[in-house]
Amino acid sequence: MGVFELSLLLIVVMLGALALGLWVAFSLSLVALAALATKPALPAAQVLATSFWSSSTSWDLTALPMFIWMGEILFRSRLSEDMFAGIAPFVRRLPGRLAHVNVLGCAVFAAVSGSSAATTATIGKISLPELKKRGYDDRLAIGSLAGSGTLGLLIPPSIILIVYGAAVEESIARLFVAGVVPGLMLAALFMGYIIVWALMNPSRMPPMEPRTPWMEKLRAARRLLPVMLLIAGVIGSIYGGVASPTEAAVIGVALSLVLARLQGALSWQTYRDGLLSATATSCMIAFILAGAAVLTTAMGFTGLPRELAAWIGGLGLSPMQLLLALTILFIGLGCFLDGISMVVLTTAVIMPLVAAAGFDLVWFGIYLVIVVEMAQITPPVGFNLFVIQGLTGRNLFAIAAATAPFFLLLMTMVVLLALFPDIALWLPRTMFAAG
Repeated sequence: MGVFELSLLLIVVMLGALALGLWVAFSLSLVALAALATKPALPAAQVLATSFWSSSTSWDLTALPMFIWMGEILFRSRLSEDMFAGIAPFVRRLPGRLAHVNVLGCAVFAAVSGSSAATTATIGKISLPELKKRGYDDRLAIGSLAGSGTLGLLIPPSIILIVYGAAVEESIARLFVAGVVPGLMLAALFMGYIIVWALMNPSRMPPMEPRTPWMEKLRAARRLLPVMLLIAGVIGSIYGGVASPTEAAVIGVALSLVLARLQGALSWQTYRDGLLSATATSCMIAFILAGAAVLTTAMGFTGLPRELAAWIGGLGLSPMQLLLALTILFIGLGCFLDGISMVVLTTAVIMPLVAAAGFDLVWFGIYLVIVVEMAQITPPVGFNLFVIQGLTGRNLFAIAAATAPFFLLLMTMVVLLALFPDIALWLPRTMFAAG
């Protein structure tokens, strides 16, 4: 069977499995078995069992359930109320005013969560009612929340960067460091858009609030101290070389439990709910990764990635043309798959192409996460859109329309990253060279 016939067969099997409603992990395994069936001499059952086991014993993935649990603990705490109260006094006189709380709140929570959906839900449950009560434009409030919630995927600790690092065997600490500057730049782009929008639409903004005295600002800022200490404990321990990402995740869980207890938000029920939710999410991700490992092994036996890489190499595409093609591919996949599924589904096929084009794997990981962020706000399967629909009851496509400007800003960030790779590479190169 030729490369095109095999590719078509596997695409049909994958689309058919997903259309039938099979879990992504089962769909990946089914595609792997279809690929192995084209090589009758291979022991399919043995390949399946070995790949499942090897993927589930990766040390790099140990940090995953801990960071997820940390986010679940904080989601059930009073963190969002404290963050809104702490940030609001500092942005009341800025064009766009309290709409900036969405961006800054998501950026801060992203530094302790690692999940886009958790970031959107935690900030949105307090910011959306407050903005609505004060008369802010609904489209601006919803769009800025959905767009800013994607920062949970990029600003470390990022769950999807852990998944990518494990899949391509790249340093997770280096990937975390690489996500800092692009994450801050994205937050700045979002705030810049809000400022421009507010200046162009003054009639759609609520009246200017009275100036806040500095002493009141300082008192409000004290409510940010717990989350800042948490960020310092988790991220600082990684960047300072004191702890590995896995050890930092354990530190984060311990500090989150202490924080929730001090806030009076930790009860046996919230502890149990957070642990069960984190377990379910971790098992789902681990199961998807196991299915992807089987598919990766099967692809290696069939030689399909190598042949596709040779075929695309024969087209004479420049690295930028290849990047454009991959961006279009990922945006298309984002209409139907969640971010983690996109990463694990495509890694086996695209990484040989990426390596052949000479892209740095750390840089490509940041590029990939930003494109996946775009998928988070792309209907019909945009997780952030579902979260906001649950918070507001609004139509999914109306939410997507409000988010469109932020989708374009994410696209702008992809272009900037492609033109200036050091946006992602300068900080890890500097820090690890110094270390």
